[in-house]
Amino acid sequence: MSGTRVLLELVVVLGTAAVITVVFQALRLPVVLGYVAAGLLIGPHVPVPLVASPGLVHVLSELGVILLMFTVGTELRLSTIARVGLPAALTALFEIGLVIVVGTLVARALGFGNIEALFAGATLGISSTMIVAKAFEDLGWKGGFTEVVFAILVFEDLIAIILLAVLTGVATGSGLDGEELLRMIGKLAGFLALLLIGGMIAVPWSLRYIAKRARTETVLIVALFVCFGAAAIAEHAGYSVALGAFIAGVLVAESGHGHDVFALVKPFRDVFAMVFFVSVGMTIQPAQLGAELPTILLFTAVVLLVKPIGVALGVFFGGHGVRPAVRAGVSLSQIGEFSFVIATLGVKSGVAHPSLLAIAVGVACLTTISSGLTLPRSERIAAAVARALPGRVGMFESFYEQWLGRLRARPVTAKSRLRRHAFVLAFDTGLLIVIVIAAATLAPRITAELGLEGTAGTIAIFTAASVVAAPFVISLVRRVSIIARVLAYDIIPARELPDPGSSSPGLPDAAAAVSLDLGRAPRRSLMVAFQVGLGLLVAVPLVAATQPFVPNGPVVIPLVAVGLSIIAVRALRDFDGHVRAGSELIVELLRQPEHEQEPLGKALEAVLPGFEGLKTIEIPASSFAVGRSLADLDVRARTGATVLAVSRGASGIATPSPTEPLHAGDVLAMAGSDEAIAAARELLSRDGGQA
Repeated sequence: MSGTRVLLELVVVLGTAAVITVVFQALRLPVVLGYVAAGLLIGPHVPVPLVASPGLVHVLSELGVILLMFTVGTELRLSTIARVGLPAALTALFEIGLVIVVGTLVARALGFGNIEALFAGATLGISSTMIVAKAFEDLGWKGGFTEVVFAILVFEDLIAIILLAVLTGVATGSGLDGEELLRMIGKLAGFLALLLIGGMIAVPWSLRYIAKRARTETVLIVALFVCFGAAAIAEHAGYSVALGAFIAGVLVAESGHGHDVFALVKPFRDVFAMVFFVSVGMTIQPAQLGAELPTILLFTAVVLLVKPIGVALGVFFGGHGVRPAVRAGVSLSQIGEFSFVIATLGVKSGVAHPSLLAIAVGVACLTTISSGLTLPRSERIAAAVARALPGRVGMFESFYEQWLGRLRARPVTAKSRLRRHAFVLAFDTGLLIVIVIAAATLAPRITAELGLEGTAGTIAIFTAASVVAAPFVISLVRRVSIIARVLAYDIIPARELPDPGSSSPGLPDAAAAVSLDLGRAPRRSLMVAFQVGLGLLVAVPLVAATQPFVPNGPVVIPLVAVGLSIIAVRALRDFDGHVRAGSELIVELLRQPEHEQEPLGKALEAVLPGFEGLKTIEIPASSFAVGRSLADLDVRARTGATVLAVSRGASGIATPSPTEPLHAGDVLAMAGSDEAIAAARELLSRDGGQA
């Protein structure tokens, strides 16, 4: 291709992309979709006299993928990855696994082959960092739940890199053969270790040395050398160039100059990433999009329903409350750049039909448009979900958020013990995955050697695998219970209660005569919450990893969920009774003369473990809340805090009815996180004119 021809091709690509994206920005649509639309216009599948060379655009798009993954890495020092938190990592692992499981099942039901269905499920699992970051920037949202969202996105990107490497091995290897897959994972781990260790020895020190003594463009050149060098090494080793580029970015970040390099590379990344999205658009056949519309709609439904649920569950069990959890789920209910990379990999390797890329683009377009409509309304959606929660669940949610906040604020007393049990839990889960894959892939060979055929062979293999797996299943269940118990006792420790007949300062004699462990009900409900979260966290990735080998494996998830739900309902019933009884005691405490009162949390600590985080709010005479009921104010849905008791002069109301109107001077005892209590205080102190 002549130089003049190359220039003309670049003019066509850049000019079309510029015009289309200006239009998309004016319509307040994501520019990523504009790039895809530009590619569609200059592609060979529409009757527009602007056709660019697919070969040239493909070469340039490879640079876009490399630079995109490199800049992701430059923002992630190893210490940053550790600091953003285990809950975010577990949430990303859980929700991606859940989406892959459901997406793969839907793809199989539509007639996809095993490997193609796996690629289809994987395209639905990763949210778009570019789209979410741009949306938050446009809305001016910072802090709060957005930090949770970005932490999850960090680990989604990390999981996507690993997923790309695994899928590359599956696509270029011998399919879904268990032995080959396990061997490939081992080789991948060794390659990553060598690249990281070797890179840590040379790259950070060299870049720091050069940054002190050389000009800015030299730093850029060296950084790009590291980027493309690592990508070339990864490709030579048989892995994705994206993996090598990402590792290069992490190595640059370890030098302390990651942000500087990011700023230098970003203009190049934006240009070549644009070309990548244009190349995706050039492959789209409009007729194919129309033919695949039912599939696109089904996969879109998976993203819009399953992904928000997975994110919301993970964020909630991480202790961030229902409203931030729902808002995080709404924010991440779209797919983007990684989905195109995964779909392109499947199509180019020949394991997926070319229509998969068109499907991925269609789903990305629909979910991006949907995200643009729902994200600005996420607060209202979260309030509606909080309002629809059953009373017992909403009350527990207020306490749970408060308890987890206390846990994050102080070191866990049994950290070393927890670390050991967590390691064993992960080890048992990994071994179970290996056993299931081995049993599924080796079954035909073993049954043939033993002369067993049909049902008899299947039963024999299943029995043998069950016997081998049983000790690890038992150990896994025990570890989940132990971890949940240790955390629950750390938050609500067992305390020795006063002897019958003694009196405690600030407490009625009747309360001092209690001879039961009043921390049992809240501790048990907390323990069950941890068991539910850990149980789902183990079950979903286990099923996601083994699903290609065991078609009926997803049945495990609803079975685990139903079993844990039954236990949770009983624990919530006990906790509700505990709170109602505690509300009576709260009323007694609030009725005492002010000079005899202790801080509410301190007074309750001796006999009602788990209540020590309660706060009181007095309703001023000027408040708009005077004369309105709790249902009218919608305090729990709007703030996340729960009203447990109301002190009114010489009387009081324990567990007030939602229809109970508030009076001036009422003192409300409220449970919730510090943020929820602050929001409730601000709400209830508003003047009538501000409402």
